[in-house]
Amino acid sequence: MTISVLVVDDSALIRQVLGELIRTAPGFRLVGTANDAYAARDLVNQFAPDVITLDIEMPRMDGLTFLSKLMKARPTPVVMVSTLTEDGADATLRALELGAVDFIAKPKLDIRKGLEEYRDTLLDKLRGAAQARVKRAGPTSSGKAALSEQINYQGTEHVIAIGASTGGTEAIRAVLERLPVGMPGIVMTQHMPPGFTTSYAARLDRLSRLRVQEVKGGERILPGHAYLAPGDKHLLVERYGADLVCKLSDAEPVNRHKPSVDVMFDSVEQTCGASATGVLLTGMGKDGGQGMFTMQQRGALTIAQDEASCVVFGMPKEAIRLGGAAEVLPLNDIAERLVAHVKQVGRGNRV
Repeated sequence: MTISVLVVDDSALIRQVLGELIRTAPGFRLVGTANDAYAARDLVNQFAPDVITLDIEMPRMDGLTFLSKLMKARPTPVVMVSTLTEDGADATLRALELGAVDFIAKPKLDIRKGLEEYRDTLLDKLRGAAQARVKRAGPTSSGKAALSEQINYQGTEHVIAIGASTGGTEAIRAVLERLPVGMPGIVMTQHMPPGFTTSYAARLDRLSRLRVQEVKGGERILPGHAYLAPGDKHLLVERYGADLVCKLSDAEPVNRHKPSVDVMFDSVEQTCGASATGVLLTGMGKDGGQGMFTMQQRGALTIAQDEASCVVFGMPKEAIRLGGAAEVLPLNDIAERLVAHVKQVGRGNRV
């Protein structure tokens, strides 16, 4: 299958670079480039591309406004092309909320080797986007109200580990928004670059009743708190005396990712055994599948998001294929299942 791509960017140089990377790649077809939203609209209507790369800052109509209109009128997989700045991160997170599938940084044009690596990343993201389930824009919440159950979990022995990639920023939000404040400590790995995880953790902290923070290293894992891996380090859970703490590792990427869900799941399995819950959400590739299997083998509850509610089913599918998912649930049922499980196992743990 050939993937048709439309490039939308106000920079002629970026259009040229992205266009050439896509045009010369086997399995891809560049249907056109556009310098603003109005030209993009005409090309979308003419060619119905499989995937659109979209700049945020454009003349006459910015990328977010165009994206919002596109997702209402003609839902199409979109990969945002973002600047690696705080403002760029905030705008990109808003784009993902509006329905964009994924994002990539603008290419660095002065480093040949870097451009070759960028090409591989770009093509991977375009392939993932082409597989994505894109729906017409609707409410920006998870679609279900926050759970009203009162959880008074006072222990520090149980850890919930959540991993995600493509489509995961909104999937994690959908889960966390519904959880009551008294949940066990939660550790999370979402495939994102540095800086973006800082903005994402702050956003989750505003939207959920949990205290969400980006891990700096050494944090004690406490009930009612959620800890997000930074974009350039692996997140580990280790035991220091009677405490469970977050540790960061600068080891090589695993499954081409740093942070890696498999690395986090493996550390949770080794440290917590059956006193853990693993959740694997939407994402391209296989990261997390093997780690979830090892958690399930040690007696942990393991939950994979079902295919119908995933943006990309790759990661949960791998866990299911390996036999590592004890339960397969729609996204909107996962928070409720976590609460029920905590009520079952959360009696008598120490603080």
